Amino acid sequence: MDRTLITMPGSSQAALADQDIAHIRRVMRPSLHGDLGGPILPAAYWRKRLCQLLDTGNLSHAQLCAVDSLLLQLDQFEAQPQPLWNPLAVAAVAPFQPFAPTAGGHPI
Repeated sequence: MDRTLITMPGSSQAALADQDIAHIRRVMRPSLHGDLGGPILPAAYWRKRLCQLLDTGNLSHAQLCAVDSLLLQLDQFEAQPQPLWNPLAVAAVAPFQPFAPTAGGHPI
């Protein structure tokens, strides 16, 4: 999914950048840590999003600092050893099977 900021004069563009930065700040870390199947969205995706924000060239000093902080978080995440994901880990757990009554009315 490609997202680009719409060029608008003044505060509208700043507000869009603020919203984008806030969204990335909220969801980047949980999506990187993911679940049993691994990351939901990889670091490369988030780096691309942040670089697109930088490429607009219209960020305030505070916005630049926020983007820089998020890029540093990505660097730190990528520098840490990542767990080995086992694609069969979820399948190894058997789903709950309720007791089924037998012909005599007793559970098996």
